[in-house]
Amino acid sequence: MLKEAKYALAVLLLLAGITTARAEPLELKVSHYLPPNHTIHKWLEDWAQDLDTRSAGQIKLHIYPASQLGPVNRQFDLARNGQADMAVGLTGATPGRYPMTEIAALPFVFPKEGNTSAIASKRMTELAPKYLTPEYPGLHVLWVGITPPNTILTARHEIDTLADLRGLKIRFAGEQHAKVLRALGAVPLQVPPGEIADGMAKGVIDGAVFNYEAAESFGLSTVTQHAVEPSFIAGTLVLVMNQAKYDALPPDLRALIDSTTSPKAAEQLGVRWDVAQQHGRDVMVAAKVGINTLAPAEVDKLKTVLTPLVQEDVDALDKAGKPASQLLQDYTR
Repeated sequence: MLKEAKYALAVLLLLAGITTARAEPLELKVSHYLPPNHTIHKWLEDWAQDLDTRSAGQIKLHIYPASQLGPVNRQFDLARNGQADMAVGLTGATPGRYPMTEIAALPFVFPKEGNTSAIASKRMTELAPKYLTPEYPGLHVLWVGITPPNTILTARHEIDTLADLRGLKIRFAGEQHAKVLRALGAVPLQVPPGEIADGMAKGVIDGAVFNYEAAESFGLSTVTQHAVEPSFIAGTLVLVMNQAKYDALPPDLRALIDSTTSPKAAEQLGVRWDVAQQHGRDVMVAAKVGINTLAPAEVDKLKTVLTPLVQEDVDALDKAGKPASQLLQDYTR
């Protein structure tokens, strides 16, 4: 009788294994607004291949770049409402909704270890479970990507001093950037990423706050004549997954998603972003773009003007009951 029971159990386990092997793979839609030549899209493609291999074909990602499923300001909502299973969104595209995440987008705010995407992305992803989860109802944060530092690119105007920015129409990526531009006397204008090059070429805008990697992805080297350094402000992008979809994953597949979107993965993405940033700068130099470095006295002025913005934002969040001061301290330590 015992032998028959063992035999029956073995048959059931075999059938279960066959059923699992024949089960339809889990197909997930991943949306983002960036062009296919962007570092994040390339990372997503490699991640899709990695998941496919590690899961023995049980996870298939279908990636929709360049706002195919919706514009930049709807990426998080696409994942939240189930039109996509995952999305990479730019927090600055939805002002006021993700203020804790955007602490990393404040001027001159970066980890003491270094102002690189690799360091910053790893640090903020480590801190996300403690500080950022409440900002993403209905979503599960997989990683936080902090862009390489942004600079100001202009089509015709050379920036030697802060005074040269006054009155210039500059495209921005989020309220943090807009505050910075207003504080410097520039006029912030909101322009979709794919329309920046045309806007600069036609004089609709005088320039844009952008990093070199993204500038290369969006073809800005052909319309940019000047850039100003040092770079001092970043952007924040987040890979999220629909929470219900995440919760419904089989435990082994959920563990695979978790292990491949850890702080280490954010760091690896950042390393690639930093390499692409240097390449983008090299492209600008090869295109004869004039890269001006502000004199130390001008950098001091810049910090004097912008440092109060950081404290104002953090104080406002603290008063609203959010642990902004603690996040800032943990992020910049």
